Amino acid sequence: MPLEIIRNDITKVKADAIVNAANSSLLGGGGVDGAIHLAAGPELLEECRGLGGCRVGEAKITKGYNLPAKYVIHTVGPIWQGGNNNEEQLLIDCYKNSLELAREYQLETIAFPLISAGAYGYPKDKALRTAISVIGDFLLENDMAIFIVVYDKNAVMLSEKLFKSIKEYIDDNYIDEQPKYRRNIYEEAQMHLMEDLYTPVKKQGKRSLDDIINNLDETFTEMLLRLIHEKSMKESEVYKKANVDRKHFSKIRNDVNYNPKKTTALAFAIALKLNLDETKDLLLKAGYALSRSNKFDLIIEYFIESKNYDIFEINEALYAFHQKTLRE
Repeated sequence: MPLEIIRNDITKVKADAIVNAANSSLLGGGGVDGAIHLAAGPELLEECRGLGGCRVGEAKITKGYNLPAKYVIHTVGPIWQGGNNNEEQLLIDCYKNSLELAREYQLETIAFPLISAGAYGYPKDKALRTAISVIGDFLLENDMAIFIVVYDKNAVMLSEKLFKSIKEYIDDNYIDEQPKYRRNIYEEAQMHLMEDLYTPVKKQGKRSLDDIINNLDETFTEMLLRLIHEKSMKESEVYKKANVDRKHFSKIRNDVNYNPKKTTALAFAIALKLNLDETKDLLLKAGYALSRSNKFDLIIEYFIESKNYDIFEINEALYAFHQKTLRE
């Protein structure tokens, strides 16, 4: 998966490089900065002495020494002053310049902390949104595995408005499952298909009976490739927007009977901007369905019905609600 939010100690992450949220002296400090210097050993400090410091928004690279990572990319984040002192652009620069160094050094994996969201006071939801936005744009043009490392789940916080809106949607639509009988995924998928066949067409874009019958024999791979062609999208555009790496997509493409995970199938539905009916069709090809007794599924439905197809924001929401994320 090209971008993933993980809960870990960044000094223990095995990646080509980890990013240090440093102070301008680059000589160590508290928080992530101090922990990285402590884990790397005194040689890191000696190398940093020769770098001449670092300005806010810029980035510099050193060896990783005793860390699992080969390199440390040091960047200085902005101190939050209310949001009216160019903080957002400076934070954007931190990520862009760090990623540019990673590309220059031909790195394949890099791990970021949530820059400026600790002692520097940057609101966590805004800091995460900026990180995801910049990294997401970078991944549309570059192949790299990128991690955002948080120390605990509380470090990931949605905006209050979005959190409340999703929660209300779940509360309004959640159906408790009867404990005596649980349908398997194929029974549930067939149930949803029959509901759609016999439900009057009420909303624009709802599939017709002919559409369903004409494509009954398609496999997941065949339907995926057909949809990509029909929407005049490049395959690379689709798998990158699905947050799926090139090798995984190639495996799907070359296996007409490939059976994906439900999360992967949904990731492609999001990348293709499918409506709810189209999403159900694609899931059915892999033997899955969306259920009103599953909070994960309801969150996906919320974003599709809201026409919000930002996979990184969807994963942020899933993470905040303690659900699995859309991943390979």
